Amino acid sequence: MRGIEQIPWLYDAFAALSDWRGLRRWRQWLAGGARGRVLDVGCGTGRTLPYYSADVTVIGVDPARDVLKRAALRSPSARLVQARAEALPFRDGAFDTVVSGLVFCSVGNPRRGFAEIRRVLAAAGELRMMEHVRSPVPWRARLEDRIQPLWTRLTGGCHPNRDTEAAVEASGFRIARATRRAEGVMRCFAARVE
Repeated sequence: MRGIEQIPWLYDAFAALSDWRGLRRWRQWLAGGARGRVLDVGCGTGRTLPYYSADVTVIGVDPARDVLKRAALRSPSARLVQARAEALPFRDGAFDTVVSGLVFCSVGNPRRGFAEIRRVLAAAGELRMMEHVRSPVPWRARLEDRIQPLWTRLTGGCHPNRDTEAAVEASGFRIARATRRAEGVMRCFAARVE
């Protein structure tokens, strides 16, 4: 069974509603701070691509061919590559900025994905992320644990109970506290390799 994340028109419908409800400003923040050569990991249907400034070079990657086709329609000049976060086909230190928006909840092996991001990120590079995380409210966190197997199947990989911020820091990045934004279970931040 394909999940919502692998059905581009359905995913875009949900994403459009989320953007309308406020997620657009978080996407603008993600892209707006990107500098130099940028890797958009899990670019999906390309909803963040229009927000990058003209002075950056962006390469988008996603494991699903169907969503990359939709991204190409949204941003015809974008360079798009089919790849997984855990196996990025780029040389070491190739990017000044890596952007990831609502991706690591669905990455099969987050530890390997973050290791790959560290590998392709230049020494002074920055990781910019937007992600939903495990609820800090205990009863909600327990609910996320209970629904996770079914939710992951329906969505095509999303784990609602992952603590992505902790995973980022456990992978050797330091989150710049001044950049961190939190709203409910949503997080937005920039991080650098320690």
